[in-house]
Amino acid sequence: MNNYKYETHAHTAEVSKCGRIMAAELIQVYKEYGYSGICITDHFLNGNTTVPGELPWEERIELFCRGYENAYQEGKRIGTDVFFGWEYSYQGTDLLTYGLNKEWLLDHSEVVRIDVNEYCDLVHKYGGFIVHAHPFREADYIAMIRLLPRKVDAVEIDNACRTDFENRLAEEYADNYKLLKTAGSDNHTGKLNRFSGLQLSRPLKSVDDMINAIKDGKADLFSD
Repeated sequence: MNNYKYETHAHTAEVSKCGRIMAAELIQVYKEYGYSGICITDHFLNGNTTVPGELPWEERIELFCRGYENAYQEGKRIGTDVFFGWEYSYQGTDLLTYGLNKEWLLDHSEVVRIDVNEYCDLVHKYGGFIVHAHPFREADYIAMIRLLPRKVDAVEIDNACRTDFENRLAEEYADNYKLLKTAGSDNHTGKLNRFSGLQLSRPLKSVDDMINAIKDGKADLFSD
């Protein structure tokens, strides 16, 4: 029986400009809903971020990690696991990135200067895992839908904030290219009408454990 639920895609108001809930309050919401853990995936420095671009790199990364670190401290206090990730953006193409840490970001300031293909190659060089978030999202500011089937590891096929049509296209995309599948709520506000995520029969030990569970087919997708 799958008793352990995990959010893979969530934003904090500390770091994501579109976020409407502070990190500690967000963790309390997931505790209330019976989740075992959550990945904080704030918009990265090339996306919709609150972090000023003119600051030195080290200061920018310190500010970027505030959301995760505040969430982690609250999770530690109330017994909810919190894992680190980020949502890298390239002209409307959003890539959830897991398996790398703050120290890696401090050492790789080039991530905001290189193009999306180079970014994927660099992340994979160091063992990171990339999920294409809501690949068929449409918006006025997105000039084109860009697919990178040879560069990503998985596709978010159930995003709680997208339409059934967009999610269905995402699943077809994953099937056609035999890519791994994930689900996430893309939570910016806290309590939602619908949540999506991963569920397992055991607790996850770390974000790397989550990645391996996805690769091994041990993490089921859910929507509620």
